[in-house]
Formats: sequence, structure tokens, C-alpha cells
Amino acid sequence: MSRPAEPLPGQVAVISGGSRGLGRVLAERLLGEGWKVATFSRSSNEQVEQLQTKYPDDFLWESLDLGDRVALRKYVAAVARRFGGIDLLVNNAAVLNRQELFLTTSARQMDALINNNLSAPIALAQACARVMSTNNSGQIVNVSSINAIRGFRGVAVYSATKAGLDGFSRSLARELGPLNIRVNSVIPGFFDSDMTTEVTDQNRDRIQKRTPLGRLADIEEIADTVQFIISSKASFITGQTIVVDGGITC
Repeated sequence: MSRPAEPLPGQVAVISGGSRGLGRVLAERLLGEGWKVATFSRSSNEQVEQLQTKYPDDFLWESLDLGDRVALRKYVAAVARRFGGIDLLVNNAAVLNRQELFLTTSARQMDALINNNLSAPIALAQACARVMSTNNSGQIVNVSSINAIRGFRGVAVYSATKAGLDGFSRSLARELGPLNIRVNSVIPGFFDSDMTTEVTDQNRDRIQKRTPLGRLADIEEIADTVQFIISSKASFITGQTIVVDGGITC
């Protein structure tokens, strides 16, 4: 039995939080390979404007609040109408405003973390999976965190949302497998992103010393892993959590 072919040009990807960081890198890569890419974030930036100019027919960006589940469902419907379907969802966007000890974390902050980092990806996955099911084909990649598999101070609720996302991925893979929809989680280790901008030089040095490979990841290495997971080379991989952390959790 032959493996499924590589994704064809013109396939459609939805990437949450595609205006910067890992989401932006993935959007640029997929557009360069002939994909149509839809993404959203709260605000535009220079990178978004450049992609709109370079790929006016293949790139769609909208201003959207990750926590607005009604708006998310409407957005997915709009993407499907414009591009004729959805073949890939990358649940990339997440929030961690600050590290804070659990005993002093407010109920409002807890609700925001759970809503943005777990409830929103679940709602987005449901909306996209319904579109994918009409073609009996698709993929969902949930970007998790090593906080889901190793404990760190100050991020208890954030860790819970990411662990929940991993559990969601495994069960969803079971449910959507018969529809030929693959679901996996990618768990990045520490790499330069908006969430690590406040890491002090001292903590960065400590992380590197605790990492067997002796460094932080390059964002391109995380993107490489996502691209592998969505390629035909990974066509029999579903329901898995792929850890890309230089060995810090081993």
C-alpha cells in the first residue's frame, strides 16, 4: 500500500496566532509551498502586512480575540467559504501574561488561561473538524508545552491547560481517525518567543545547563517538527505527543 501523497498546492491551513513567532514562521513556510493560509491575532503588524501584499489571494488575516468562541466559529465558516475547505489546523496561539504562584492567582486570571489556552483550541478544533469531515480528510496539530509534562513554579494553571490539550489530542485522534483526520500534539522546549522574552539571562543560562544538548531550540527547529508531522512521512502518526526539547524532560 502506497503512502498518501504530499499535500497538494492549494490546500488550506488555519493557524491561530500567525502574526508572530512560530505561527508566523509556519504561515510563511506553507505559503511558500503553495498552501492557502488563514490566520488571526488581536492586532496586525509589519509581518502580516508583508504577507498580505505578497500573497493577496492565498493569505487571509483577521483581527480576532482568541477567547471569543462565537467569533472563532464564524471565522472558520468564513475561511471555508473563501478557500473551499480546510485541510489543516495548527492550534498555536496561547497566553501566559505572567508567572504567578497558585495561591495568589485570581479567579479571573485562571478563567482567562483556561478559556484562551484550552476552551478556545477545543472550539476551533471542533469547527475545523466539522469542515474536514465533509472531505473525509484533514489534520490537527496542537502546540502544547513542556509545562504539561514537567512541573515548574508559577505556571500551575497554564500547565493544566496544556496537559488538557494533550489529553484532548489523544482522545480526538481516536474519534476522528475513522474520518481520516490525524491529530497530534507538538511539545516545544524552551525557544525564543513572546513567552520567553522576560526570561532573565541567569534563568536562560540555567535552562541551557539543564538541557542535555546545552542550548535553547531555534524556532525553525520547532517549525521543522510541525512540518514533518503534517507530511506524508508521518502519515501513520496520530494521537501522539512529539516532544522537541533538547532532552530537558528526559
